[in-house]
Amino acid sequence: MELSYWELKNWFTNVDYTIVGSGIVGLHTALRLRERFPEAKILVLERGMLPQGASTKNAGFACFGSLSEIMEDLKTHSEDDVVNLIEKRWKGLQLLRKRLGDSAIDFKPHGGYELFLKEDELGFSEYISKIPFVNEVLKPLFKADVFSKEIDRFGFENIQEYLIFNPFEGQIDTGNMMQALLKHAISADVLILNQQTVNSYLDAGNHVEVVVNDFSFKTKKLLFTTNGFANSLTKGAVKPARAQVLITEPIHNLDIKGTFHLDRGYYYFRNIDNRILLGGGRNLDFEQETTTEFGQTKIVQNKLEDLLKNVILPNQDFQISHRWSGIMGVGNSKSPIVSQLSENVYCGVRLGGMGVAIGSLVGTELADLI
Repeated sequence: MELSYWELKNWFTNVDYTIVGSGIVGLHTALRLRERFPEAKILVLERGMLPQGASTKNAGFACFGSLSEIMEDLKTHSEDDVVNLIEKRWKGLQLLRKRLGDSAIDFKPHGGYELFLKEDELGFSEYISKIPFVNEVLKPLFKADVFSKEIDRFGFENIQEYLIFNPFEGQIDTGNMMQALLKHAISADVLILNQQTVNSYLDAGNHVEVVVNDFSFKTKKLLFTTNGFANSLTKGAVKPARAQVLITEPIHNLDIKGTFHLDRGYYYFRNIDNRILLGGGRNLDFEQETTTEFGQTKIVQNKLEDLLKNVILPNQDFQISHRWSGIMGVGNSKSPIVSQLSENVYCGVRLGGMGVAIGSLVGTELADLI
């Protein structure tokens, strides 16, 4: 690409901080850097037309973990680790809401629910019995019981009699959130360039040489916020996880409101604009869904449609309007990686499918490493 003197001078000269990735983490990093360094030149590079991973492709759940997810995490993490992670997600949600405002992100506190399929009698009994224990563990953080049993009032079929309700959960409009974040960043004099791929970089000690497309420039600090695309950066500690999603056409008199979890969080659905948005199913084929390639597969899409027909919208006519996918970053640990990779290079990645909740906090923590 041939750059003019003006382009080089205004965008690629005397750059203090370069952030790779314009998603939730990247823009919160930029905003926090601007708070700390009012005069700094901050550049954000994004390889997609829009944020490439999951920031504009997620389901818009303002959640911090369903009961079954928390119980599964307790099997592989210490109780302190699980509580600390939930606290970070909760604080991240408050930071997101405070920074952008509930109106701008269309936050709706409808609460969250967890469903258990009819055939999952064993899992249902186990998780229901753990409600008092988990509530006690979380009480210091929320000052109230988080989970309770409720009779299904939504007309679902082929599920257990009770749903598990969480009054602290809500939903947002993902598109509105990202537009609001972008407006904040631009108004804070953050330079954002799309369709810019970082091919390589070299930490030279007093600066970082960054190769973008077919030219290079220097920056004092380089920060990666590429989440699901950070496998090579973290030596395999982050694995990509594709999430497939579909949404229905508007449904007349839709009476479903809230965010809903199913099968330990591997499926999730919600109401939006009189439609049902439903995603998940990577547990049907973990190997195939451990990919950075966008797209849909028959095995997952067929299962999503089956859940719509037989569980979520039984005896109702519906049409699928649209399908898409997003790339999350997961790993053996649910804790995000916020670390310094070399003298002038940093990363904030591995959000574990909780980017809406924890992304703002990870971005802030990343900026505060400098």
